[in-house]
Amino acid sequence: MPFEFKRLEIPDVILIKPKVFGDKRGFFMETYKKPDFEMAGIKEEFIQDNHSKSKYGVLRGLHFQRKPYAQAKIVRAVRGVIYDVAVDLRRDSPTFGKWVGVILSEHNKWQLYIPRGFAHGFLVLSDIAEVVYKVDNVYAPDYEGGIIWNDPEIGIDWPIDDPLVSEKDRKWPTLREAIEKGWTF
Repeated sequence: MPFEFKRLEIPDVILIKPKVFGDKRGFFMETYKKPDFEMAGIKEEFIQDNHSKSKYGVLRGLHFQRKPYAQAKIVRAVRGVIYDVAVDLRRDSPTFGKWVGVILSEHNKWQLYIPRGFAHGFLVLSDIAEVVYKVDNVYAPDYEGGIIWNDPEIGIDWPIDDPLVSEKDRKWPTLREAIEKGWTF
């Protein structure tokens, strides 16, 4: 199989390690193969690809789409290095409010599968990073949601203390405030 699938501390979040074939010319790898992903439990139909470019210290997130436009994602860094984070927002989950983080880079070529019901964010650790990700639902601006990146109850251990965060991302509520607003994840 051209992939290794590793379930993380939150078992529904899966680290995907592709098999890379390299020689003096460069490398080749498969980044997505529906039958292999389905055998690993990733059964969504991905319908949109996104691409972002950011500089060192930029933190994007923690983002999600509220129901009925929730999105599963497969994230990878095609250039540079990022610290990628998923936060469980599923209120009936034993890992509700918990987070996992992994380093994704152009060097390790790993990907992270994040199911629906999670907030997602990443922090750029290299001079520049380009991140591509697949989603299984269209972006719906009226259903966009977010959790503040430094919510003390979630307690993400970001590797940079003072990241560059957009004005929009600085205004997201804490998870507790989002629940009080009646947001559905």
